[in-house]
Amino acid sequence: MQTRRALVALALGALIGGAAWSQEPIDIIVPSGAGSAPDIIARIVGDELSTRLKRPVVVNNRPGAGGIIAVMAAKSASNPDTLLLAQAAVVTVTPLTYRAARYDLETDMEPVVSVADTPMMFVGNAERGPQTLADALAAARKDPGAVTLTTTSRGSIPHLTAELLVQTTGAPFNIVPTATTGQGIQTVVGGEAAMTVNGVAPLLPLVKSGRLKGLAVTSAKVLPGLEGYPLAKDIVPGLQATGWFMLFAKKGTPAARVQQINQIVNAALQSPAVVDKLARTANYPLGGSVADARAFLKQEKALWSGIVKNTDIHPE
Repeated sequence: MQTRRALVALALGALIGGAAWSQEPIDIIVPSGAGSAPDIIARIVGDELSTRLKRPVVVNNRPGAGGIIAVMAAKSASNPDTLLLAQAAVVTVTPLTYRAARYDLETDMEPVVSVADTPMMFVGNAERGPQTLADALAAARKDPGAVTLTTTSRGSIPHLTAELLVQTTGAPFNIVPTATTGQGIQTVVGGEAAMTVNGVAPLLPLVKSGRLKGLAVTSAKVLPGLEGYPLAKDIVPGLQATGWFMLFAKKGTPAARVQQINQIVNAALQSPAVVDKLARTANYPLGGSVADARAFLKQEKALWSGIVKNTDIHPE
């Protein structure tokens, strides 16, 4: 009897043999600079595609303008084998907050696969801040505007996660977006603000060292390495949000090729080596079918657009 892994290998072999590619290298465009989480994830995906397809893969960093530069480059690329590895904010928020972002990746490109995600974490000052998320909510309700909650820049996933907390609970936090991630974190470490919210990667070392207090994680379930931190959704129903990364192909890419890439990435996400590489950036594998990616994208667009509409954010 063939094992599940053998069947996956056979399916991949059939797909690889059945989809014709151009003679150009596969180009993965990334809307951020070298060394960033999207760049690292794109290179992980690129290595897997190159190994399994036996073709060169080039990661092309196109940062700037909230991801607009990268999206436009991917959409207009002459190379038919161009892919886009984009993070949640570029896909769902930038089109709502930048007038120049005249795109909808749900229809302008072909969603291929959800690659990975990372949860947000609410943290407080270890000594003077709230010791639980419930404490923070009680303090905000007792003295409206007195509990300052810092986040990364306006319109970012951390900022909108803070807004989701307010919109879900009605608790009147004083939300203060800062220019950089580091600035928002340091305001809490230094005691200028009571708490902050951001991705787990920049926060976890400070929590483990005792300089910050972990209050809640916004994932759907307890994740490896995050045991012991409460789930936000168990404290505030509906408070669930992640920063995620999705792979897109050019509009009109043959369905067989989209399926081929999807299968390769899914196979890669089952590899312990790939899971370990993702874990180093505090990201967790997702995967799923092309239909799953489309459904997830539709769901996330609805979530973030609803938050933006209920927040005083206007297109720039």
